[in-house]
Amino acid sequence: MGTEETEEKKFFGQPIGLATLFMTEMWERFSYYGMRAILLYYMWHLIATGDLNITRAVAASIMAIYASMVYLSGAVGGYIADRMIGSRKAVFLGGVFIMVGHMVLALPFGASALFGSIALIIIGTGLLKPNVSSMVGSLYTPTDRRRDAGFSIFVFGINLGSFIAPLLVGWTQESFGFHAAFGLAAIGMFFGLIQYYFGGKKDLPTDGLYPTDPLQPEEVKPLILKVILALVVFTLVVILMNLMGWNSIADFINLLTVIAVAVPVMYFGQMLTSSKVTKQERSRVLAYLPLFLGAVLFWALEEQGSVVLATFAQNRTMHTWFPASWFQSLNPFFIMLYTPFFASLWNHWKKNSPSAPMKFSVGLLFAGASFLLLAIPGTLYGTEGRVSPLWLLGSWALIIIGEMLISPVGLSVTTKLAPKAYTAQMMSLWFLSSAVGSALNAQFVGMYSPKTEVQYFFTFGIVTVALGILMLFMVKTVVRLMDGVE
Repeated sequence: MGTEETEEKKFFGQPIGLATLFMTEMWERFSYYGMRAILLYYMWHLIATGDLNITRAVAASIMAIYASMVYLSGAVGGYIADRMIGSRKAVFLGGVFIMVGHMVLALPFGASALFGSIALIIIGTGLLKPNVSSMVGSLYTPTDRRRDAGFSIFVFGINLGSFIAPLLVGWTQESFGFHAAFGLAAIGMFFGLIQYYFGGKKDLPTDGLYPTDPLQPEEVKPLILKVILALVVFTLVVILMNLMGWNSIADFINLLTVIAVAVPVMYFGQMLTSSKVTKQERSRVLAYLPLFLGAVLFWALEEQGSVVLATFAQNRTMHTWFPASWFQSLNPFFIMLYTPFFASLWNHWKKNSPSAPMKFSVGLLFAGASFLLLAIPGTLYGTEGRVSPLWLLGSWALIIIGEMLISPVGLSVTTKLAPKAYTAQMMSLWFLSSAVGSALNAQFVGMYSPKTEVQYFFTFGIVTVALGILMLFMVKTVVRLMDGVE
């Protein structure tokens, strides 16, 4: 049920329930990005002590596939909420999983706790992340003009938590060690759960307590059979891999990469061949395909912030007066800095404003430039010493301009190009672009090292710029396929 503007309690002029969701998501992002800011360094620590028998390259791949699985799990979490338990319960349950995952890392169990913790956080984030966002929409009626402003406030909460987390968690890690820092991330999620539990009872719509499209009795058995079949196939694949000697962590990362790439391929195949999709809608799905691929490439670069750029920050920048993890705050910092400018720009640029594919093209050019910039210090000074942190600052400043041109535009155009019968699935596809980008990263980030630094940044940068230019030449074709959608 939506709330009207006549409601007495307000939060910056918005429904009071937004305060609960704002604080819940802010603390969840605090816990997630705080943990992620130091997780790579923690794996390095375990490798150095002999507790974790992998290379740093494999550790980088684990970081990438972890991000991919977090995004992929959102599709499952949305289904569970919509069809089984409702969004309210899904968010709370997800928060509990996340908190327990961080608590496991906070205890001195070492490497034995690492993968269990990652699995718990993946499950928890999949349940919480998509559903807390959908609950924001449920606070408003379809005609409530406050909706866009409400989502803007909510997104600010996301970035506020993401900005503060590396600063506090990174400082805690430097001062008191890794386990205390992971404990702080767990405490953050605990605060979010307390806020959500008590605030939700008073201020959130009761609709979220129930599934929006509950499973019918006749659907339960086919669903159980599908889940069993999927588990059997996965188990057989794992057994086959073991029989063939493919049983290392790197081999299982490869398997998860294949799964992450296969899911959107099946989505596109289903939509393009479905009898429920009209000729006009099929054209729009075809228009969406290059935008999806552009988004995959963009997220492949952006998600390297907690892996390759974190490595560069620790090993190659002069940061003696602050922890390297603080660089992870640059992403949300620039998002908060740029958002008012871009919001104002698109509001005032009405006539002859650039199309969605044009914005994607320019966004890819900025993303590619951010990596090309990082190829310069190694070229000029070599890759053995340390360089000014301003190189990293400039790289983040560039790639977040790309994010401003791709992320909100992509969300908007996804809803516009979606076939009527596949509205929800199309939105899932957009989030899967991040999953695929991170999964592909798992295959590449291990290649980064001091010896390959210049070639690594230059190759990623020039490929992205080249594809951005290619998309510029495709703009007219994509716009024509969009068939009237602006």
